[in-house]
Amino acid sequence: MGEHVDSALRRAAVMALGELGRSSDYRDRADAGRGLAGFAETEEAAGPLLELVLDREDTFVTRATAEALLRRHDKAGLTAVASALAVAGPNHGDWIHTAVHDAFAVYADERDDAMRLCEELAGDPDERVALGARELHESLAGINCVLHPAQRGGTQP
Repeated sequence: MGEHVDSALRRAAVMALGELGRSSDYRDRADAGRGLAGFAETEEAAGPLLELVLDREDTFVTRATAEALLRRHDKAGLTAVASALAVAGPNHGDWIHTAVHDAFAVYADERDDAMRLCEELAGDPDERVALGARELHESLAGINCVLHPAQRGGTQP
């Protein structure tokens, strides 16, 4: 019974965040994007996330949603961003690339992991995802990270 209840609650959360994502207030839409990013692996979140990354009224929503998706550091988040990037116009594309930089400019190992996932996604049967993943990979490759694995935490010998 617990799994069924959890699944129903997750679906209800996605639906509620989807409703919030249709608010006229850009702050509500940005909050919805950040919240929905936590559910990026669900089928129900895909449509609302795409709409929020490509928000028609405010690119703050674009940046906030894309950054939350990218900070997942997983295939689901990268897939959602790649899908949006493939169809984004120049203005939205610039803000998505800003979010990529913000999410991956510090740790080289996180950027490198994301690049590997993008290489996998570049072979996705969905041409939109594949195209966006190639563009995302290119954006990641242009980031000069602050910290590299030997510099990350711990003491130096």
